[in-house]
Amino acid sequence: MRVASLLSSLKARLGSPSSACGAVLLCLLVVSCRAPAPAPPVQEAPKTETTASSEDNGAISTGPVKPAPRKLDLATTTQWPEMALTPGVTWISCELDYVQQGDGESLEALDFATLEAPVKACQAAGVMRIRYTGKINAEFTALMERASIMANRLGIEKRVLDIDSSGGRVEDGIRAGDIIGASHWTLWVRDGAICHSSCLLILASGDNRIIAGKVGIHRMMRINSGANSRAELAEELRQVYGQLKDYLERNGAAVTVADLMMTVPNRRLRLLTATELEEYGLQGANAAQDDLDRIQLTRKCGEEFVRRKDDFMIAFDRQCGKTETALDDINACGLALRKSFGFPDTTCPMESPLAEFDRDAAGAL
Repeated sequence: MRVASLLSSLKARLGSPSSACGAVLLCLLVVSCRAPAPAPPVQEAPKTETTASSEDNGAISTGPVKPAPRKLDLATTTQWPEMALTPGVTWISCELDYVQQGDGESLEALDFATLEAPVKACQAAGVMRIRYTGKINAEFTALMERASIMANRLGIEKRVLDIDSSGGRVEDGIRAGDIIGASHWTLWVRDGAICHSSCLLILASGDNRIIAGKVGIHRMMRINSGANSRAELAEELRQVYGQLKDYLERNGAAVTVADLMMTVPNRRLRLLTATELEEYGLQGANAAQDDLDRIQLTRKCGEEFVRRKDDFMIAFDRQCGKTETALDDINACGLALRKSFGFPDTTCPMESPLAEFDRDAAGAL
């Protein structure tokens, strides 16, 4: 029964509610018939795990990031210095469906000929996916640099880094992240995968980040430190901390990440919730890249295209971008959703959301 009907019934039985008894009963009835106050939103409680920190694991710091020495221009020559990769941690695929198609061809070296063959196989499809399950170290930095250069040489625009890493060296994370940020990669943390500690720096650098696995962070640990007191250790970390904040800012991520890398004990791993990932700028579209893309995209495809793409990304984050959802389900959700926004667009197919899935659009997958 509605409140108005109950009030009429009460008035008929008690007369005017001006009497004390009638007024009290009326007040009690109105209060009891109101909809209950909405419960406060449930906040996801931060979770922690115990972890072991060792060299090339976690978030290891060796000192301030130094400028890379001048070296051979890999973009203009095929005489690349030989470099081996740790066996069994890197694969290259021209397919995005890893459930049905697997992870592709194993890669164990980074010389020109060894890398060119599997990347060139992706030329027709127009998309390359690198599956990486190793540490964030010099090997990984070289992998991302050389793979990006090879993709540029072969005209492969869609690049996906499918990462599963427990972390490694902070300095290599910054170097590799700057390479990734300049080369337009999508970052995946698939269901069952992890991205811990310095891996978050890689996550920050992607143009777009799709996360279904666990993302965690803890304090940097110094290697070969000469500190004998907290003050001396803090002084050693200060320069790296400043560079870390600069790196996060230029990649559109919150400097809160740097603060957590100074405060969470390195033998405890703070798992970030879906809300924190979004607030810290580590999930979905990269805010810094998004600003730059909007300027360039408006010039190329027009304001109306940009507005539709914005609306799609908002809907995608709300309906599809959930960390507890398997990656293939996230992709399927996005592909179904984009149809209602008029994508893929016939004028700008390669700039349409999830264009890497379109085999028939402008010769791309």
